[in-house]
Amino acid sequence: MKYLPKSPPANGKPRGDQRWTTFLKNHARGIIACDFCVVVTATFRILYVLVVMEHASRRLIHLNATAHPTAAWTLQQLRETIPSDHEYRFIIHDHDAIFSAELDASLTRLGLKVITTPMHSPQANSLCERLIGTLRRECLDWIIPLSEGHLRKVLASWMGHYNRGRPHSSLGPGIPDPRLVDLPVMTCGHRLPLGHRVLSRTILGELHHEYAMQRLAA
Repeated sequence: MKYLPKSPPANGKPRGDQRWTTFLKNHARGIIACDFCVVVTATFRILYVLVVMEHASRRLIHLNATAHPTAAWTLQQLRETIPSDHEYRFIIHDHDAIFSAELDASLTRLGLKVITTPMHSPQANSLCERLIGTLRRECLDWIIPLSEGHLRKVLASWMGHYNRGRPHSSLGPGIPDPRLVDLPVMTCGHRLPLGHRVLSRTILGELHHEYAMQRLAA
């Protein structure tokens, strides 16, 4: 693939092509990536989780689980995720057989250029792989789903936390889906603004907590 790293020329001159990391940075706002991970339930049933994310914002735009991950199911999930007026240009996925030629052709008709990562090269889809690692470390490693429905509820709760309550150092730090908060600008360090208090909200049975400012009643 033309975007993957190549050996530097022997004469030491610039290569003249675009490295993969450079491509990802230059086109981050137009890239989405997807991948699957496996979850085992309390009854030892194997479920497959589809993860879809935006590169630029790190926003998780889709999470869903199924026991039978077919190309048709995957395509339907992507159709529901990608709006008709989207501004995406590229979608990245690996060589899994689920991503069939028919699926790629349908994505092309949606206005996306499909980029398939090389075999055995998870680093080529590193942001999505990292997100799946975060999903495991902060959610799935602590919860044993009882059923497919239970897993979907867990994923929906964690997805909201990931997008709107969990700080990301790569964003400044910031959150992928920021909410506008009307707070006075204070210059007193870590003191609370007058007339406000810290509100704590539990996520997934106190596995995580989110904190926000709340204006006190007059």
